[in-house]
Amino acid sequence: MTLRIDGSTRLVPIVGDPIAQVRSPAGLSEAFSAAGRNMLVVPAHVAPADLEVWFRGQAVARNVDGIVVTIPHKFAAFRLCRTVSPRARLLEAVNALRRDPDGSWHGDMFDGLAFVTAARAAGCRFEGARVLLVGAGGAGSAIAEAVAAERPRVLAIHDADPHRRDRLMDRLAPLGVALAAGSPDPRGFDAVLNATPLGMCPSDPLPVDPDGLDPAAFVGCVVTEPEVPPLLAAARARGCRTATGVDMFLAVRGLIVDFLLGAGGRFR
Repeated sequence: MTLRIDGSTRLVPIVGDPIAQVRSPAGLSEAFSAAGRNMLVVPAHVAPADLEVWFRGQAVARNVDGIVVTIPHKFAAFRLCRTVSPRARLLEAVNALRRDPDGSWHGDMFDGLAFVTAARAAGCRFEGARVLLVGAGGAGSAIAEAVAAERPRVLAIHDADPHRRDRLMDRLAPLGVALAAGSPDPRGFDAVLNATPLGMCPSDPLPVDPDGLDPAAFVGCVVTEPEVPPLLAAARARGCRTATGVDMFLAVRGLIVDFLLGAGGRFR
């Protein structure tokens, strides 16, 4: 598909640190073009210390209609929104913002919905399942909220920072799901979910011990590069069903496009 780029092109930056690993710009740009919109998604590499001043610059650029947010800015971007969805308010994190008519930013978080959609497509059902989630950052928080809505038997959460894990568990407590502090040991779990960047670099340790994976378990991972990180390769070798970060991205793409184009305000 040939993208149209001219003086009337509307811009949607995707901001992160690092940013070279993201696959979103081309796919999102093509999705906007398929919807009949002259919109271009461009990567922006912005350090955390510079995020607020960068946002101020986007606010005065009149052809910037939205912003997509990736690691590590999802919590900080939440604080820069004037309005957010109930889901984003619970998580205090966003991964997409659109400019409202008054020029302010409205944010929402779609990582969790997309992850659950990809897991379902791979044959995973979270209702009544014993679920281990590794990672309580922006993506992990969204995945935890979406999985909790599926009513698992127990949702165990592990994070290298126990304070971040506990903050997430406190946010999820009103949802009424059984919560537990997890560990890198996946034994006894029906679904094991990696919401950390572990696997992007060849030297990364595995987020869980693959020898403890039940061959009947589902294993999902948010890493998109490589498409099959070491955890998923090990899980597949044991016979586990899997979903990749690319599967998640394909699901989140449609949600973000609908959100940025308005979609009748259904995400408000």
